[in-house]
Amino acid sequence: MELETRTMARVTARLVPFLIVCYFVAYLDRVNVGFAALQMNKALDLSASAFGFGAGIFFIAYFFFEVPSNLLLERFGARRWIARIMFTWGIIAGAMAFIPDLARITGMSNAHVFYGLRILLGVAEAGFFPGIIFLLTLWFPAKYRARVVGYFMAAIPLSTVIGGPVSGSLLSLDGRGGLAGWQWVYLIEAIPAVVLSVAVLFYLTDKPADAGWLADDERRWLVDRQAQERRHREKVRTFSVLEALINPRVLAVALIYFGANATNYGLSFFLPQIVKAFGLTNVQTGFVTALPYAVGVVSMVLWGRHSDRRLERKRHVAFALAVAAAGIAAAAGLDNPVLKMLALSIAGFGIFGCLPVIWTLPAAFLSGAAAAGGIAAVNSLGNLAGFFGPYAMGWIKDSTGGFGAGLLCLAGAGLVGAGAALVLPHNPALETLDDSPQTETHGEGGVVRP
Repeated sequence: MELETRTMARVTARLVPFLIVCYFVAYLDRVNVGFAALQMNKALDLSASAFGFGAGIFFIAYFFFEVPSNLLLERFGARRWIARIMFTWGIIAGAMAFIPDLARITGMSNAHVFYGLRILLGVAEAGFFPGIIFLLTLWFPAKYRARVVGYFMAAIPLSTVIGGPVSGSLLSLDGRGGLAGWQWVYLIEAIPAVVLSVAVLFYLTDKPADAGWLADDERRWLVDRQAQERRHREKVRTFSVLEALINPRVLAVALIYFGANATNYGLSFFLPQIVKAFGLTNVQTGFVTALPYAVGVVSMVLWGRHSDRRLERKRHVAFALAVAAAGIAAAAGLDNPVLKMLALSIAGFGIFGCLPVIWTLPAAFLSGAAAAGGIAAVNSLGNLAGFFGPYAMGWIKDSTGGFGAGLLCLAGAGLVGAGAALVLPHNPALETLDDSPQTETHGEGGVVRP
């Protein structure tokens, strides 16, 4: 037990803080468009539906390139592939600052250049998140995964808790150096991705067997433990890569993730505009927008730990998504700014609390090379909500003049995800090393063979 505690503490300290920083930068570059929109939409003459389409089209490109990217990551190693991903998305994210110049050079409209760069950003970033999830499954035994994924994914709300006020402040640089404030947002927030791409090459380790920074006994224990868990899952069933991609359980987890992401991205891209309508300055908008995400940071960590302690996943996911739906629906009917933000903060608990627990579901029955494909399939299919959620919000805003009906639409998507979680076949015995006959014959688990 002492060896296990020492090993996992060292692995956590080595990998998790660094990966949090990487994902923080990734998510900030993905959603800072919501803050840039406070000035950019007027400057580029974008309607709410055009903005929602451009913000969401990132995920269409992400969808098509996610699985191939993650399979290449498994083949070439996380260290090199993640470095490639971060460098290319950093360059493209920075190019967003020069949309008007690119429009003049190409003869295209501002809107079409905006769409094109968001597509390229999706292509560049595809594979990053599921690649990290796959990497974590190589380093952390099952009983640690929900909490570790929770620590890692806390970068999502943290990127707005910190990035919101920063982005709001950068908007005040309007006119400096001949650039608008929204251009400074893109340019400055893209730099860390390029710098971190170099750090990844020297810092990350692809698998435990290569971890020279672990003591010999620690490395042997971790390699043996991961091999034992893989053999334990393989007693139930194995699938090929193709079978994993079309497996009903993989598709069911993707539906759950779709519901979660619809609430997340539909709100994230438009929340700055909702808050700005309270009559606040850009800097004040940044701080107020951060409130639901501050709750989300706490819920990701605590809800993931609670799920690990109970070794229960389905009800944890369903409850959190139901809370998200209830909070968003309540916010749709409230005009008072304080009450609306209170409702959205309650929603923040559910939106972000469910995410790390969702990722324990495929890891319980997938492993090997094709786990990269299965996890990427869940992420790419689920992330299609990143297109439909923002586009629906923008279209409804243009049609109705307000965000209320759009918020109700997002709440409905959350309820769909909660329902899918409750009916998903899930065998928690596959997350333990209990080799009793009951464990081996129970449930519908399986593992993907390379």
